[in-house]
Amino acid sequence: MSASAVFILDVKGKPLISRNYKGDVAMSEIEHFMPLLMQREEEGALAPLLSHGRVHFLWIKHSNLYLVATTLKNANASLVYSFLYKTVEVFSEYFKELEEESIRDNFVIVYELLDELMDFGFPQTTDSKILQEYITQQGNKLVTGKSRVPPTVTNAVSWRSEGLKYKKNEVFIDVIESVNLLVNANGSVLLSEIVGTIKLKVFLSGMPELRLGLNDRVLFELTGLSGSKNKSVELEDVKFHQCVRLSRFDNDRTISFIPPDGDFELMSYRLSTQVKPLIWIESVIEKFSHSRVEIMVKAKGQFKKQSVANGVEISVPVPSDADSPRFKTSVGSAKYVPEKNVVIWSIKSFPGGKEYLMRAHFGLPSVEKEEVEGRPPIGVKFEIPYFTVSGIQVSVASRCLLSLASVAFPFSCPLAWVTSASWPG
Repeated sequence: MSASAVFILDVKGKPLISRNYKGDVAMSEIEHFMPLLMQREEEGALAPLLSHGRVHFLWIKHSNLYLVATTLKNANASLVYSFLYKTVEVFSEYFKELEEESIRDNFVIVYELLDELMDFGFPQTTDSKILQEYITQQGNKLVTGKSRVPPTVTNAVSWRSEGLKYKKNEVFIDVIESVNLLVNANGSVLLSEIVGTIKLKVFLSGMPELRLGLNDRVLFELTGLSGSKNKSVELEDVKFHQCVRLSRFDNDRTISFIPPDGDFELMSYRLSTQVKPLIWIESVIEKFSHSRVEIMVKAKGQFKKQSVANGVEISVPVPSDADSPRFKTSVGSAKYVPEKNVVIWSIKSFPGGKEYLMRAHFGLPSVEKEEVEGRPPIGVKFEIPYFTVSGIQVSVASRCLLSLASVAFPFSCPLAWVTSASWPG
């Protein structure tokens, strides 16, 4: 079972838009949502699912809006949350910025979209490209003329329109990997996880079929290449776009598909691979006369000199009662963020093999404060373009584009690397 009704509330909990799909939950039940939310917030027991009597509220917050689904049944919660996030994505496609004002200014389109997105509590058409074929912003109403179902809804390839033509056929492939890394004070890696996505930008005529291959370990074992020099990766939790032929992938690990037009995410994956920190952090904390503290942080790039980490942010926690900050950095800039009790050391460009220092000096009225609060980990965030941590490789199979000999395949691999680590003081 799924949702009985969907509400869009402002930041004070006042309903802006609502749609009752089943009629088994009174619309007045939403009045209990905000008091229940505030009560749970005060108790420190806030949860994504709240209940009042027999009614359950499944909710998310986006900008200054609450999107709430209600149900009486034992609903498929993951389906409802996926629908709510997909609704945010569709509204954002239509209105660019989804907030209270955009809902008030476009309530006609919002109602039309809610009618198409869900039917009797079950998600239906949630692809914004298909919805834009027959729900237009200009008219704020359905397309006039004879009632008809858009071809893409009933077509075997519902995600792609027919008759597309381009003067130049191109496909752009991006491999984006985020790494979550946790290191203890002794330098041992406690958690190492790679989460990746492969995104495509497609400008192709007609109904082309693409075939991509990965250096997947299962594929190498099937083809007898596991002992070769080819480096393989073991993908976990693989999730494909609906256009991918899953039976073909199960048989020979080939990713065969007729792509949607424009931007889309082809697949996502996860790897539980042991990864060393690309930016190694060391810290030393010195206390003087129980009234001031000096923190020295050293950052060293442990990746190839040819690569450069961009937008490096090193977050160094400090005691909540620290004051009178002074900084000295060998590169970049440092600033104190008192509301978060951290020092942010920002480095615009960090080449591989380089080593930089940052010194921070604070007044420390209460040295006992730190013992009560503990010592949170140092956090590091950065991006390295044209670099994949997992070593995943994407290859284009021969004859992957039917009768399109001039297709170009530009390839780029931006990487978003995120780590969190704790270090000795």
